[in-house]
Amino acid sequence: MTEKQEKILYMCTCGSDRSEMAHVPFVLANAALAMDIEATIVMQGEGVVIAQKGNAEKMPPGGGFPPIKELLHNFMEMGGKMLVCGPCIKSRNIAESDLIEGAQITAAGSVNIAALEADAVFVF
Repeated sequence: MTEKQEKILYMCTCGSDRSEMAHVPFVLANAALAMDIEATIVMQGEGVVIAQKGNAEKMPPGGGFPPIKELLHNFMEMGGKMLVCGPCIKSRNIAESDLIEGAQITAAGSVNIAALEADAVFVF
């Protein structure tokens, strides 16, 4: 019998408009990945701008956290999964080709399934 993989889902609804809050899901998700917990970040609302190529480099510092560029890079390198709201990028005129490598477009149904499968869900 195999053990169930623990999963945490983080919802990121903040971008450069609330930089410190936008950093938190990445800090927590990186810690989860280091603990061998599966981590998924869903980018929604203004949070989708973080997934646009080049925007992480422009983000203002978030409190005492490392730069979001570094947090994002580490998250993707450690195998984190990033889902990006399709309608949210469309309303901001962001094309799928404008997203960072590894970001996946998602819709409401898939997010609901991910939340049901997660052991915990955090919203920022």
